[in-house]
Amino acid sequence: MNSDKKITNVVTTKKPVYEFKNTEILWDTYGVPHIHGKDIKSLFYAFAWAQMQSHGNLILRFYGQARGRASEYWGEEHLESDQWLRTMGVPERAREWFNAQNPTFRSYLDAFANGINSYAKEHPELIDNEVKVVLPIDPVDLLAHVQRVIHFMFVVEPKEAISLVEQENSDKNPLGSNAWAIAPSRSTSGNAMLLANPHLPWFDLFLCYEAQLTAPDIDIYGTTLIGIPVLMIAFNDQLAWTHTVNTHHGWNVYELELINSGYSFDDKVLEFETEEKILKVKREDGMLHSQPLIVQRSVHGPVFAYKDGKAFALRVAGLDQPGILEQWWDMACATNLNEFETALQRMQLPTLTVMYADKDGHIMHLFNGQVPVRSQGDFEFWRNIIPGNTSTTLWTDVHPYSDLPRVLDPASGWLQNANDSPWTTTFPIALRPEDYPPYMAPRGPMGLRAQRSAQMLVEHEKISFEQVIACKHSTRVELANRILDDLISAAQQHSGDLVRRAAEVLNTWNRHVDADSRGAFLFAVWFEEIDFSNLFAIPWKEDAPLTTPKGLANPAGAIAALEVAATKVETAYRALDISWGEVFRMRYGNLDLPANGGPDIPGIFRGLLFAPQEDGKFAAVGGDCYVAVVEFSNPVRAMVLTSYGNASQPGSPHIGDQLEMFARKQLRPVWRSRSEVEFHLASRKVF
Repeated sequence: MNSDKKITNVVTTKKPVYEFKNTEILWDTYGVPHIHGKDIKSLFYAFAWAQMQSHGNLILRFYGQARGRASEYWGEEHLESDQWLRTMGVPERAREWFNAQNPTFRSYLDAFANGINSYAKEHPELIDNEVKVVLPIDPVDLLAHVQRVIHFMFVVEPKEAISLVEQENSDKNPLGSNAWAIAPSRSTSGNAMLLANPHLPWFDLFLCYEAQLTAPDIDIYGTTLIGIPVLMIAFNDQLAWTHTVNTHHGWNVYELELINSGYSFDDKVLEFETEEKILKVKREDGMLHSQPLIVQRSVHGPVFAYKDGKAFALRVAGLDQPGILEQWWDMACATNLNEFETALQRMQLPTLTVMYADKDGHIMHLFNGQVPVRSQGDFEFWRNIIPGNTSTTLWTDVHPYSDLPRVLDPASGWLQNANDSPWTTTFPIALRPEDYPPYMAPRGPMGLRAQRSAQMLVEHEKISFEQVIACKHSTRVELANRILDDLISAAQQHSGDLVRRAAEVLNTWNRHVDADSRGAFLFAVWFEEIDFSNLFAIPWKEDAPLTTPKGLANPAGAIAALEVAATKVETAYRALDISWGEVFRMRYGNLDLPANGGPDIPGIFRGLLFAPQEDGKFAAVGGDCYVAVVEFSNPVRAMVLTSYGNASQPGSPHIGDQLEMFARKQLRPVWRSRSEVEFHLASRKVF
């Protein structure tokens, strides 16, 4: 291992001075590109080049998919995705979006697309042959990709809408995050701090890409999702922000009553707008055949499903707002709260909480999103299928920025979000749900991970940079704090030997899910056996948000579940006290490491999601993907980690090269100054 990678101390940096004639990419020893652009167009060009070097095959595949032509390129297994994207009008709308860009920003998108194409032309040997069919890239492809990711993944996933119609549970991708903003009044140093910590799948469209983007008067460090030409979570010398997936609901499925060739609406029969599209599908013999796609649209949106003689149309907020990328770029270039909010107020980003901190000591939590103005109903009402036969349920406007739940500089001195409603962002509460429409966000209950998040902040009268990092790595199981004593007590009184032995294991468990925690796995298997919705004797209460729910509602049922769990564990693993890390693994690239961290529902702040493996173990497939802790000291200091490394391209040494640090609960220093980057330089590209 390179000696550079043993560095774990915090490195502070001074504001760099940009005096260079060429555009360069300086690659550090973790595969992070530090891009120095002689101007902004050159910066975008080089950022695309860097992404291609790190993730070229995936990027081209994503762009091909976003065109709705993946089945033409790679076969029938992609037809369902193509049909969805073409039904939703993504490729055509991307062209409209591109034409709507202001000329300056459009030139930046052109530069990014040129960077993709130039890399592929110069290094064809590094690109898989099967994805070369997507080349050359058009800047429209960037906007189709963004639309697919943001509107049809973060706002609504296809399987969410389909599952609603089919009345099935939606097995959607786990999208979550943790975020903290700490004011100078609660910081031991007297400086504001921000914790950024998205929890996303460790594959496909959700992979993070860490980079530094510098140009005259610009120095931005952060991460984005690969294939996106701007940073989505970032900091500069003046401010920082992060996102979490919020409880925003910006979409609806409308049920339409079919009458002849039309549908009922306000006591009239309206005709569908109908269009026939032709999809080309590659067969196994390599030949293409045509597949017709009939797209029908109502006043609500495109029809995506038919069932029991009815049609179902999808309406998604924000599809008429083409400026997402430019807004993110302007957020990154802002130098104070006023400039940052000026960018936010354009309301181009259709979803995602914004958590913010700056060098002036301001902290802010914004329940960001394009929230439809609805005429009736609460949050739960709008999560169901909506009658589409009346204009009273058809929303056409979204709430302006001034209507959104927002907290600036609360008296508590801290803000948090762990995918909970905005009402619980700080305590004492700073927002009253009664002051907002009942459909804005759900009122509760507050999830256990969010409670753990808030409790750690409440417990610190003042918190240091180092303590924020330690809290970030906390594997404490909040659920155990609420019911474990009751469970152990009931189990100790049981007549069965297995249950009493299980109680002894749980009694010695440290209530964490560290790699060496014994009893954690038994508790996890027990958790899978119980009915969580009816677990607690005392439910969550708004007037006791951080101490409820608690207690066992049904001790006998809990003991029966414990006996089943203990039988399963002892049968499969021959020991009730097998360690967490023995069963739960982090397997990425060629690495296979014991895991620490766990799933959301039991209240674990260090989030990891696991999938079963053929050998009886479980491998991490999502969760903590990027962490940044930023303090606005003078100079700014920051520590970061991209859990699975900063590359996926075959042969890259950076596939999984940060995973050992993740397993050790360590972050790495951010290198921002030219001298630091040069000291840790792995390679250089000059344009």
